Amino acid sequence: MSDAPVSLRDYEARAKLNLPHNNWDFIEAGAMDEATTRRNSSAFAALSLRPRLLRDVENRKLSTTVLGQEISFPVMVCPAGGHKIAHPEGELATARGAGMSNTLMMLSTSSHYPMEEVMAASSGPKWFQLYHRGYEVTEMLVHRAEEAGFKAIVLTVDTPVPSPKERDVHNHYENPYPLGNFRANSEYLEAMSGTDEAPNWRPAPTAPLTWKELDWLRGLTSLPLVLKGVRTAEDAHIAVENGVNGILVSTHGGRQIDQTMGAIEMLPEIVQASKGQAEVYLDSGVRRGSDVLKALALGARAVAVGRPLYWGLAVNGAEGVHGMLEVLRRELDHDLASCGQTDVENLEAGLINIPFGWGAGTTAP
Repeated sequence: MSDAPVSLRDYEARAKLNLPHNNWDFIEAGAMDEATTRRNSSAFAALSLRPRLLRDVENRKLSTTVLGQEISFPVMVCPAGGHKIAHPEGELATARGAGMSNTLMMLSTSSHYPMEEVMAASSGPKWFQLYHRGYEVTEMLVHRAEEAGFKAIVLTVDTPVPSPKERDVHNHYENPYPLGNFRANSEYLEAMSGTDEAPNWRPAPTAPLTWKELDWLRGLTSLPLVLKGVRTAEDAHIAVENGVNGILVSTHGGRQIDQTMGAIEMLPEIVQASKGQAEVYLDSGVRRGSDVLKALALGARAVAVGRPLYWGLAVNGAEGVHGMLEVLRRELDHDLASCGQTDVENLEAGLINIPFGWGAGTTAP
């Protein structure tokens, strides 16, 4: 009988045994009391499925598209940085694992391997996540990403100030590996201050990112633009008015600000505000195929996973990332059939029970 992990929690438990303490804490840490990190999961658990039975579900379709790119099922890999802390082959292994599952990988600006090497590691579709750290650095990164063959720019918008995790402060943690995208441009490395994977926590020495930068960014490239970290209907409305192509609803895994709603709780208002003018995706807290199904039923085009990619890497490199993704595929397929559904792109209304008081309420005057 195989002893392969059968759930993401199995991957998590094995990864914790394999990783050094400080690396594990860096991966698992959330901001301050880590309430948002926990709420990402508990908010999913508060939703329940309403199965429809006695239906022909023999043929099921899990494949979908994101910005026109085909993926084999609606689970992508988040642009988390610094994968070498979980496996020596880092993002190269992650790219191969995502490619084995025929799904999309988003690569972080803070990758331990250069974007060009990661692109060459597998043939799967890839988007490039961008930290805007000044016009010169951003222009360099965007042009390289387009030339390397990335198919979209994912601009992270929820890091206006540094957010050191208390676990990392206690551990005196510093990322032990250089950032691959700056090997040939070491003079730009200081601009990465204030991000998780940077050598220090000092604020970035650049002008802040505001809505007016979007037009400038669009002028650099013909690639579609996705905003990562939008959390309210108000900002989603502004985003679509500014012509963004996608919105990734995300709490950054609860790593940037504490005491917010979970990502899944924010999803319905953002889908409504987007009015079909931009595709909407979600990350933060996805741990089961049922979580994927719940997000799709509430309007997400696809979801992405962050911490679980490190768990897969720590267990078995590229094969571990692939195995972790395949667990989610198997669970999603099971829950799709059990709920009487046959197509992830055509889920019927009423699939989810939302308890009274769940999610977005009214804001204070």
